[in-house]
Amino acid sequence: MRTALVTGSGKGIGRAIALALARDGFRVAVHYRSSQADAQATVAAIRADGGEAELFAADLADAAQAAELVKAVELQCGPIHTLVCNAGIIKSQLLAFTTHEEWREVMAANLDAAFLLTKAVARPMARRKAGRIIYISSAAGLMGDLMRAAYSASKAGLLGLAKTAARELAASNVTVNAVAPGIITTDMTADIPETRRVKQLDAIPLARFGTPEEVAGCVSFLASDAAGWITGQTLCVDGGLYMKG
Repeated sequence: MRTALVTGSGKGIGRAIALALARDGFRVAVHYRSSQADAQATVAAIRADGGEAELFAADLADAAQAAELVKAVELQCGPIHTLVCNAGIIKSQLLAFTTHEEWREVMAANLDAAFLLTKAVARPMARRKAGRIIYISSAAGLMGDLMRAAYSASKAGLLGLAKTAARELAASNVTVNAVAPGIITTDMTADIPETRRVKQLDAIPLARFGTPEEVAGCVSFLASDAAGWITGQTLCVDGGLYMKG
């Protein structure tokens, strides 16, 4: 049985990805930083569906904890075949008023953590000549987003990281890709003001927000054998938002 590590899989897109990979037959390492109850619920849901899952905690902005997480997962669950870097944070503030501390906090959670985890899994995957690394980026990383300079920059950084890692690991049969969701119905988007919601829907050709399950379906494909000849790519799951933009 292959093992998948899904960061930030307590709820939302991360939980949907963890559930999808479990249904695909992966043993899933469910990671959380502070939302222990949510992560436990993800593990319980996977097990209730007949899948295998284990719980792991780590602050991925800490290099030592990121490395220890990979070691702990491989010790308890076996070699990591698929790494999904989903965990991240968002802060909304005008660029001119964004502090360096806020900038660094977002970068550490969204981009540095992906680098640290990729660094930790790259050699073991290369030695085994097999592996999948998938970054959850964002339409904001492709288009920019008002009041979210740090978030947009961090998500754009994942796209460059994916392309470089894809080139370096291709000879070892390890693929690296990114998924860029648009506006997804999660807790994060639940309190969008109605006037902004109308404008956002108008910008989406398919005229609706996406679901976590639709993002998870794309991750499931990229983690599968069917995607073995796809690397260095960014798959937009956004209802046509980037196309229209």
